[in-house]
Amino acid sequence: MFFFEYNIIFVCFIFSIILSFLIIFLSYFFVFQSNDLEKISAYECGFQPFEDARNKFDVRFYLVAILFIIFDLEIMFLFPWSVCIFIIDFFGYWSMIFFLIVLTIGFLYEWKKGALDW
Repeated sequence: MFFFEYNIIFVCFIFSIILSFLIIFLSYFFVFQSNDLEKISAYECGFQPFEDARNKFDVRFYLVAILFIIFDLEIMFLFPWSVCIFIIDFFGYWSMIFFLIVLTIGFLYEWKKGALDW
C-alpha cells in the first residue's frame, strides 16, 4: 500500500529520463553541424575560442560579472520583504528602506568609479 503512493513520482522520473535521452538523441542527429563564423568568434568576455590559455585577459568582464552577482543577491532580500510588507512593523519597514538606500549608494559609487564602463 505504501508503494502505490509513490507511483506517480516514479512515472515522472522515468518519463523525464526517457525525454532527456530522446532530446539529446534527436539534437545530435538532426542539427546541422557547420563551421559558422559566429560560433568561432570571440566570446563576450573577449577571449578568442582557440588560443593559448596562458594569455593575459581583461579583468573588466569579471568585475562586471561579480558586481552583477553581488547586486542580484542583495535584491533577492527584497522578495521576502515584499511578501510580508503588510505584516511587518515600523522597524521592519524602515530597516529595509535603509538597506535600499545603502544599496543605491553602493551602486552609485560603482557607477561613479567607472566599474560598470566597458
